[in-house]
Amino acid sequence: MSAKNLLSLSLLLLLLCIAAADTTRPAYKPISVAIEGLVYCQSCQKLGTWSLSGAKAISGAKISVICKNHNNQVNFYKVYETNKDGYFYAELVGYKMNHPVLDHPLQACKVKPVYSPLSDCNLLTNLNYGLVGAPLRYEKKLVVGPHYRAAVYAAGPLAFHPEKCL
Repeated sequence: MSAKNLLSLSLLLLLLCIAAADTTRPAYKPISVAIEGLVYCQSCQKLGTWSLSGAKAISGAKISVICKNHNNQVNFYKVYETNKDGYFYAELVGYKMNHPVLDHPLQACKVKPVYSPLSDCNLLTNLNYGLVGAPLRYEKKLVVGPHYRAAVYAAGPLAFHPEKCL
């Protein structure tokens, strides 16, 4: 076998190896959008402020994510529940951006507290604009798994307060 044929054969094998390597890479979903945050019961001493000093996390609280398109029409709505630490992770499954800037989650989506399971702490506060919808913050967080990628935005923290404060 001549040197020229050996070189050609080597290049062909190298190209085949590269092509085979490309087909074995894991197929990623498109980047998903998720929102995370915390929900608290604000202490009576801090009522009317944005302070969470002395606040307690609420397990089983519900928040809603509302996204509106650039025509101010609701194009996504879902309620999510907090875990035992008052933390929520809301993956926006089905959320569509028809306009890459105006329908971007930072402009289009808000988070509101909806429900507290605590009978002694179930009135809404306006902490982080929870009454009208807390805006999202971009904190450069990306969650990556074998077949999952999500851009994670933050909202809140959000809070409820007791009805009766002494």
